[in-house]
Amino acid sequence: MEATKREILVAADHTRTGQYVGVESTPTGQGVEALKDIVFGSTAGIIGKFIEYPFDTVKVRLQSQPDHLPLRYTGPLDCFRQSFRSEGLRGLYRGISAPLVGAAIETSSLFFSYRLAQTALQGTMFPSPSPLPLSALLVCGAASGAFTSLLLTPIELIKCKLQVPSANPSHSFRAPGPLALIVAVYRHQGILGFWHGQLGTLIRETGGSAAWFGSYEAVSAFLHKYNRGTSESQDMLTLPIHQQMLAGATAGVSYNFIFYPADTIKSRMQTEEISDVTKGGRRTFFAVGKALWHTQGLKGLYRGCGITVGRSAPSSAFIFAVYEGLREWFD
Repeated sequence: MEATKREILVAADHTRTGQYVGVESTPTGQGVEALKDIVFGSTAGIIGKFIEYPFDTVKVRLQSQPDHLPLRYTGPLDCFRQSFRSEGLRGLYRGISAPLVGAAIETSSLFFSYRLAQTALQGTMFPSPSPLPLSALLVCGAASGAFTSLLLTPIELIKCKLQVPSANPSHSFRAPGPLALIVAVYRHQGILGFWHGQLGTLIRETGGSAAWFGSYEAVSAFLHKYNRGTSESQDMLTLPIHQQMLAGATAGVSYNFIFYPADTIKSRMQTEEISDVTKGGRRTFFAVGKALWHTQGLKGLYRGCGITVGRSAPSSAFIFAVYEGLREWFD
């Protein structure tokens, strides 16, 4: 009995997202865990996307303002006010179909590849049965982000083009839908056109995912130690939901703030007119970043960062809470 209690306390000290003590290492057990990652991650991602999407629309519109024209929006509140006045709430949710698919793919892919990276490290560099150290989990987070970026770039390309209003709107103008944009990108740029802005997504997802998982793991470990210091929480294996959400909110802020300039450059690349990209040739990630730095400086690279960090905290809190809740419910 005492041995069992010690095992529970050790597990509580080292429990990590995706690092489940006692998970079967058989192919069947791994397949079940993979299915859980996909289903639970997709569900959590869709819920998080519904919460954050209007703020994401404002962020993309702030990021994609042209260099050679006066700024259309003075800040997040002005952008929200103008967008709501001209398009209503529906306009702030315009183009959400592609991001919902993207959120499901992104979140499930992150949790799935994060667990696979842990399994790979535990089978090679860290063969001991002890949970991985935080430094190794940062590497796993970066690997999961790199893999996810390949799936995410085409979806974000269509999403960004849907979110930005036309440069020459008219009463008779009807914004193209996702299918029309997919056809246009393929016609003008071919299959590789869907990965326009891939470097920005890679930098953001690799570094951001390391920060996302790393922050969550670090805060969770701290809260586990704190809980064990109280008599009523000594045997808790999982964190209470409010602590899970606190750890998730911290993760969301870390993910978005540190690598935000890469996301700004990516958004500008992906919101260029398709015909302009074809005629003038593709501008590279560094060319777009250099032009933005010369015209708007550091402020331009972080334009829209405040609203992004603000919406990422509740969104990420719900993502981790839903994922961990489903994990606990079905385990």
